[in-house]
Amino acid sequence: MDFIGAYNPAHLAFLLDGFLVTLKVAFLSIVLSFAIGIIVGTLRFTQIPVVSHILAVTVELVRNLPLLLIIFFTYFALPEVGLKLEKFYAAILALVIFESAMLSEIVRSGLNSVEKGQIEAARSSGLSNVQTLWHIVLPQALKRMVPPIVSQFIALLKDTSLAVVISLPELMNHAQILNGHNINYVIPVFLMVAVMYFVVNYALSILSRRLENRHV
Repeated sequence: MDFIGAYNPAHLAFLLDGFLVTLKVAFLSIVLSFAIGIIVGTLRFTQIPVVSHILAVTVELVRNLPLLLIIFFTYFALPEVGLKLEKFYAAILALVIFESAMLSEIVRSGLNSVEKGQIEAARSSGLSNVQTLWHIVLPQALKRMVPPIVSQFIALLKDTSLAVVISLPELMNHAQILNGHNINYVIPVFLMVAVMYFVVNYALSILSRRLENRHV
């Protein structure tokens, strides 16, 4: 093991460059998948004929596919039908597809957890379906969704490492490049990678607990 050589300024800067790509992919994927997940989960909750059934089948299909397969599909299969994406955008698309399905199920479950009596009371008081959803159901459900949603965000950040299979220049890709230069770098480099992931994910975990405690 060569900690001194592995941790020289140039190597650390190289790992940080990869980690910045990881964070960019994770951030964009979180924003997009969260927005889509809320829309899909809400549409499934409202049980609109046909639409909710189509969304349910789509969500279950995506949730039961390996993320790695979806990454391969967005980068290698889509060009066959005329849609060629750069590695960065292919990785984001794959993560958004997969995580949107996971988050939509969290949203749907959160909405369903609100007592039916409150919904019936709101409707009987003259509120429309949309008003009931916006003013009564959604505020309560969001409080209950915080822990699982943050957990899913943490999983998403870790899942970005799978983009190494398409050579996206993210953290794991840069770690492999350094390890290829010197076999003695393997343990030091992977320890540093572990620390980087841990710091961000632990910060998200603390945020999740604070948000949860605030709403208890």
